[in-house]
Amino acid sequence: MFIETETTPNPSSLKFLPGRQVMSAGTREFATPEAAEASPLAQAIFDTGEVTNVFFGGDFISVTAAPGVSWNELKPQVVAILLDHFVSEAPLFAGGDASGFSVPADDSETLLVDEDPANEEIVAQINELLETRVRPAVAGDGGDIAYRGFKDGIVYLTLQGACSGCPSSTATLKHGIEGLLKHYVPEVVEVRAA
Repeated sequence: MFIETETTPNPSSLKFLPGRQVMSAGTREFATPEAAEASPLAQAIFDTGEVTNVFFGGDFISVTAAPGVSWNELKPQVVAILLDHFVSEAPLFAGGDASGFSVPADDSETLLVDEDPANEEIVAQINELLETRVRPAVAGDGGDIAYRGFKDGIVYLTLQGACSGCPSSTATLKHGIEGLLKHYVPEVVEVRAA
């Protein structure tokens, strides 16, 4: 088995591609060692003591190194952990499969604002654009995007994985995603990080 790596726009994060499916649906982010206890793989990566974030995508894992940690030293450790995991066909999550762990974009529990039912069509347009245009682009950079609401012309989004701490995340939201949404959905006046 060979695990490819790719750089991401976030210099602290690397994207690892095992050449097979990681998550069958949705994504999962682990921002603390305690959260990583749900996954033996995420926990093993956190156990290096040099990681601040692990993110599972459909066919990749992105890992964010702690400040001051050199990828020259950390990368071989992470690759070894990933090889051991995938070669042994160990479960991704404690208790078996990933069911119940996906993070759908329209999960109503994740909304940060009370949405007006009159905006249902606008919200559907926003989610369609996020799903078809934005999500593939941020997945290419080792992350994901979560819709958090739409109110008074403002779209609230959360960047995850390698994108969450990226120095260019503000530019991604403001110049990339905001421009796209404003172009296709005239009711959008601003995009804010949530």
